[in-house]
Amino acid sequence: MITSGEPAALRIELDDLRRQEVQGLVAEHLTDMHATSPAESVHALGLAELRAAEVSFWTVWEGASLLGCGALKHLGPSAGEIKAMRTRAEARGRGVAAHMLAFLLGESRRRGYHSVSLETGAHDFFAPARRLYARHGFDPCPPFADYRPDPNSVYMRLALA
Repeated sequence: MITSGEPAALRIELDDLRRQEVQGLVAEHLTDMHATSPAESVHALGLAELRAAEVSFWTVWEGASLLGCGALKHLGPSAGEIKAMRTRAEARGRGVAAHMLAFLLGESRRRGYHSVSLETGAHDFFAPARRLYARHGFDPCPPFADYRPDPNSVYMRLALA
């Protein structure tokens, strides 16, 4: 659920990815990732990977309307990775992604992570995402975990206080 200071109309739910609407949002995300990046540069997770034990997945709702999603992958005792950040097209520009990102950062701190990292695309399509992450303090970093240098990817990290 949401915490104080967040927009009251939005709620975040831990999600098991069983609802058709949520599966549709993940499919939409994967379709866009494959349409904007070469196959070898697509690092988005499908339903099976999002259900893995090391991944927690949340959805953002306004009433009965699904607005977006995000996930946190456990990389180790002191680090996590943000995955599956997606806002429905009709909800963009309303702060949904910032709301989810703030939640994921709070969850990362609650878990005791010292840092949280992410991979996003290098193409113009991903510029809004890169700006969002930079506004929240993320800085470019080298590839992490199993990632390798890729001209189609931008890697970012935030040290958590």
